[in-house]
Amino acid sequence: MTEQSVHPQGYLPRIVDNQVERYLRIFGAVEIEGTKWCGKTWTARQHGASISYVDTELALAQDDPSLMLLGDRPHIIDEWQRVPAIWNLVRHSVDETRSLRGAWILTGSSTPPGHNDQDEASQRHSGAGRIGRIRMSPMSLAESGDSEQTVSLASLFEQAPLPQTVMDNTKQLVAATCRGGWPEAIDLEPADAQITAREYLAAVCYESAPQHDLDPLVTERVIASLARNLGQAATYKTIREDALGATDTQITDRQIGAYLSFLNRIYLVNDVPGWEPPARSKKRLQVKPKRYLADPSLAVAALGMAPQALFDDWQTFGLIFENLCLRDLTVYARAHELCRPIPVRYYRDDSGLEADAIIELADGRWAAFEIKTSENKADAAVENLKRLRKKLCENPQAHTQPPAFMAVLVGIGKYVRIVEEGIYVIPIRALTA
Repeated sequence: MTEQSVHPQGYLPRIVDNQVERYLRIFGAVEIEGTKWCGKTWTARQHGASISYVDTELALAQDDPSLMLLGDRPHIIDEWQRVPAIWNLVRHSVDETRSLRGAWILTGSSTPPGHNDQDEASQRHSGAGRIGRIRMSPMSLAESGDSEQTVSLASLFEQAPLPQTVMDNTKQLVAATCRGGWPEAIDLEPADAQITAREYLAAVCYESAPQHDLDPLVTERVIASLARNLGQAATYKTIREDALGATDTQITDRQIGAYLSFLNRIYLVNDVPGWEPPARSKKRLQVKPKRYLADPSLAVAALGMAPQALFDDWQTFGLIFENLCLRDLTVYARAHELCRPIPVRYYRDDSGLEADAIIELADGRWAAFEIKTSENKADAAVENLKRLRKKLCENPQAHTQPPAFMAVLVGIGKYVRIVEEGIYVIPIRALTA
């Protein structure tokens, strides 16, 4: 039931490691949730002393869930959501011992019903104050070794970056996008790594979806639609028509919502909501969530593309590159000690003024980002950021404080440069947490 000496060999350090260590000092238990295959179990094993695998001991866990809590501490309960009763057992066990810290690490690659923060049942049994929750994503470029890590996102809130040069290799950037951030695939050739991404999608569509009473073919088409509409606040109607054809009348908006809910619950889709700065009318802002896939490699796989195909269709690569940047910004923002529950948002108002990403800290400081594939589009992006700053901050009646900084993230570019005070151009392969 439990295994000792669980520390994995060849573990690649993750940005969440510091957060896991900190949360084990604060909470009685820690949950690490996130996309399947992103490395949750290995990270848990790096910090744990023993482990129970619920999926391989499912019958035993269902008969007596309390057995999954036994073992040297911190004790890992892997894929706990297969037996949801484990959550309340852990929560009650923490309550029973005053000042209990770091007793259990729970890992999960899907959210069981009633575990969503907006769900009433979840609010009654959330584990708040007892179980610290950590979200993991596939590896960022900083974690996979594809970033020089010379510019820290956290430091940008304090001071300007040092002007510098970084590697500039278009082929390597496209390869990193196709390969993705899967720990088991980072040393593979892009074509081989794409097999991993395709296998992931096949498992989602033809194994997981039927377990939730969802049609595998429709699931596959919905994912393909999301890949075609990366970074868009696409409506249910758009997704339905794009996935199934405008003449299809057998799938309702409510059913499309069920597919999207499933993809969110397994962390395959990341919703990025709109940002609402102070003193701005919500009616004038677009706040419907934009949708990205958990990793850019999944978008490449869903679209049936390969590195050469992306070179031939640079516009599509731009969308997938934006997905990569949102993945990395989310990983880096979550590492900040003042990170909000939703680490990254976007901005768009009724005039069409927008920013691809907004990071707002708990103390009110915020930063805006534009994402461009290459340096030759950076100047136009800088002008857009200036218009955003002027509109939000120069109105005497507005209460929006000036941004801590603004930045254009570029893919093809070798210079970290300061455009003017508070506005920078940064190649994504220079960035880290």
